[in-house]
Amino acid sequence: MGTMQAADSFKDELLGKDIRELGRLLGDTIRAQHGDEAFNRIENIRQIAIRFHRDEDREARQLLDDSLRSMSSGDANQLIRAFSYFSLLANIAEDQHHIRRTRAHLIAGSAPKAGSLACAVGSVFQAGQGDDLAGFFEDACINPVFTAHPTEVQRKSILNCQMAIARLLGERDRVAMTPEERDQNAEALGRGIVTLWQTRLLRTSKLSVMDEVENGLSFFDHTVLAGLPQLYCALEDMLAKHDDQWRDVELPTFMKVGSWIGGDRDGNPFVTAAILRQTLQRQSAEALEFHISELHKLASQLSLAQTHCACSEQLRELAERSQDLSPHRIDEPYRRALYGILSRVEATKRHLAGAGAPGQAPYANAAALLADLDIVHASLVGNGAKALARGRLRQVRTAVKVFGFSLAPVDLRQNADVHERVVGELLAFASPGLVYGELDEAQRCGVLLGELACPRALKSPFEVYSDETQDELAIFDAVKEAHDKYGREAVTNCIISKADSVSDLLEVALLLKVAGLLRIAPTPVMDVNIIPLFETIDDLRNGPAIMRAAFGLPLYRALLQSRRDVQEVMLGYSDSNKDGGFLTSGWELYKAEIALVSVFGEHGVKLQLFHGRGGSVGRGGGPSYEAILAQPPGAVQGRIRLTEQGEVITAKYANPEVGRRNLEVLVAATMEATLLGHRQAEPSAAQLDAMEMLSAEALRAYRSLVYETDGFEKYFWESTVISEIAALNIGSRPASRKKSTAIEDLRAIPWVLSWAQCRLMLPGWFGFGSAVERFLERAPSEGLELLRQMHRDWPFFKTLLSNMDMVLAKSDIAIAGRYAGLVSDVALREAVFGRIRAEHARTIAALKQITGQTELQQSNPLMQRSIRNRFPYIDPLNHVQVELLARFREGQRDEATRAGIHLSINGIAAGLRNSG
Repeated sequence: MGTMQAADSFKDELLGKDIRELGRLLGDTIRAQHGDEAFNRIENIRQIAIRFHRDEDREARQLLDDSLRSMSSGDANQLIRAFSYFSLLANIAEDQHHIRRTRAHLIAGSAPKAGSLACAVGSVFQAGQGDDLAGFFEDACINPVFTAHPTEVQRKSILNCQMAIARLLGERDRVAMTPEERDQNAEALGRGIVTLWQTRLLRTSKLSVMDEVENGLSFFDHTVLAGLPQLYCALEDMLAKHDDQWRDVELPTFMKVGSWIGGDRDGNPFVTAAILRQTLQRQSAEALEFHISELHKLASQLSLAQTHCACSEQLRELAERSQDLSPHRIDEPYRRALYGILSRVEATKRHLAGAGAPGQAPYANAAALLADLDIVHASLVGNGAKALARGRLRQVRTAVKVFGFSLAPVDLRQNADVHERVVGELLAFASPGLVYGELDEAQRCGVLLGELACPRALKSPFEVYSDETQDELAIFDAVKEAHDKYGREAVTNCIISKADSVSDLLEVALLLKVAGLLRIAPTPVMDVNIIPLFETIDDLRNGPAIMRAAFGLPLYRALLQSRRDVQEVMLGYSDSNKDGGFLTSGWELYKAEIALVSVFGEHGVKLQLFHGRGGSVGRGGGPSYEAILAQPPGAVQGRIRLTEQGEVITAKYANPEVGRRNLEVLVAATMEATLLGHRQAEPSAAQLDAMEMLSAEALRAYRSLVYETDGFEKYFWESTVISEIAALNIGSRPASRKKSTAIEDLRAIPWVLSWAQCRLMLPGWFGFGSAVERFLERAPSEGLELLRQMHRDWPFFKTLLSNMDMVLAKSDIAIAGRYAGLVSDVALREAVFGRIRAEHARTIAALKQITGQTELQQSNPLMQRSIRNRFPYIDPLNHVQVELLARFREGQRDEATRAGIHLSINGIAAGLRNSG
């Protein structure tokens, strides 16, 4: 044990060494670029901020105020850049340290760690459930889904700089370097940091949707395109090691990475049919470019001469059809066959881009390409070269199965109100006198079902529809084109935001029918999944009844049969949190899942849940492994989708090794939750009652503050950076759904990011302290022990508290108090911040009582270490942000002040990592 602790201590020393070296190199860069005076000014602010954090004394606060007020906007921006870049460098060092520790663990041959794919596979076989794995993979669907983040702060150029620095750090752990190589590495690292320092943090123009598409594709380049096929192959090998029956078995494509970028129209007028077409074309090009690159490498490797190896007749025919007449390859059938395949893939790329040219015929679809690759595979295996078949060819074949010609399925999303208006207009033209919007729910369903069963064409080429209707119909037409061009896997889902009725589902069904994506005769068939998104607290409570009613409709049930009897339901974490607070949102989501499991079981429909999680805990964030295992029994069943957003995508998928590990975690957790979920004891009636009571009290406390306190809206807009976030060039969509400052209209992401920026993190904890206090008042003797038992035995409650613990550890009530000082109404400031401060103290006390901790994150030393390393550099950013906000709001609206505020938002978000 002592040896293990010493090893861990040594590894942590390596992290500290990396952070110190990166910090030193950044300091050297600042000195070289701006002189000792600038460096000393930055270091002085850091030291005062540490003192303020540690002691919170008046003298430190006065020193901070005096130093910042006397600083010019230019100097302030320089300071912000310094601390922002340090946070980015600390992120790199931490990621590399996680990789270092994982590799050391594997090299040492230690038992697989909990949460790893190897551990999950071993646990399943150990539990005697290896025979269930074939069925699991056949029916499984595991999809992380990349979404564009309305408050994404990371520039691709900055990401490229970070990746270069990460590669140089990684070299040190992998390679035994000569003194000369170490010097070269150190020099290159210094150059990388100089480049980072001189690369602009902020965008000069607002992102377009296609900019967001390109940003999303960069993570496929870094991680997904290579990492996902590697995951499949590694998992196949793990299974074969445990059971010989799995030898040479190839897994079905149970895992893909999806995307909302270019298809999410909810509140984003810039996502049009033209943009969807461009998105799908760009994704297709990315997939085909990857296939072409890999085929080039494979062809160069399979230089097998026919005098030294045999091949199948099919392979020989493939080689003859290749039109490869090079005399240098005339006796190399495998290489000739692959060059023929390569030529056809290149022709496919030109064809799909609309730039056809003479040459080989393009492939009709990815299945045809895979069939040719299978011929190569079968010939190698059948002629004693199985080892070669297991090399790059295996990766290429897996990539074609997973990515096809479309790369990633793009989801459509639109608000139910838009669908209602479009359907209403179509019906008004087709049936004069029918005012769809005035019908009640039963009447609407009757009209929609009648229209779905009717063979007439609802859309008339002779009518002139409104711009909104034309735009929506064009989107569905573009989907139909995409299915014909790239295959049905290009666009598979249509998500309905703010869904609250069966008619919301039927309206989408009707729009699919208009576009030819749904057909009733001879049998009902639907080419796209219809997915309701239940977002608010009321929607979550009503969702199960809505699905029961939908399943009771014979036509809808018949349509589901064409989708393998699978119905997906999306759950909204962000808006339910903004609506009801952290605790109530989590509990209502849990209850909704239990109710949905029951309803789907009654009707024999397979449930697939899509979790709309954000990066922050206030938006359902937190560790994915624990979150999946904390799902109620029956809620996973091998099928789960979840959103990956904004800076979380960067943190999880920018680094190839970190990205691969995150993909593996999703598979491991889904496998364990499905096949080993029976090990989880169901909560007792007393625990359920306790949770219901806690939720009710937390909801009361939260809504009392956010929605029932006079002036709270004013307090929020003045004490946070929300108005400045709305002006940032950080996303293609507006921060609010309407031109309004109302909390109800604000998007959940900027709502959460604003509270993170001022270090309150309010959406991740508010109401819990009051709820526990009231609960213990009602049950003074046995109440605390019951809560401790819930924390110990119930994964849902334990995960809830663990996430809240992390949020509270990242909060800082003293810094938040400085933001409160920005509120112009003193009475309002004191009243609202006084309530927040008191609840913050109550919540921390309650958390410690239940968990038995004496300090926050006591059970998570890695997070404690991370906070210790980075807060001396995040805190100064908050202090200078407050100063610049005060100047800006007092009328100093020059470009330097504006840029400084935006830089500070970027830096704080980067430092906190999961803030929006």
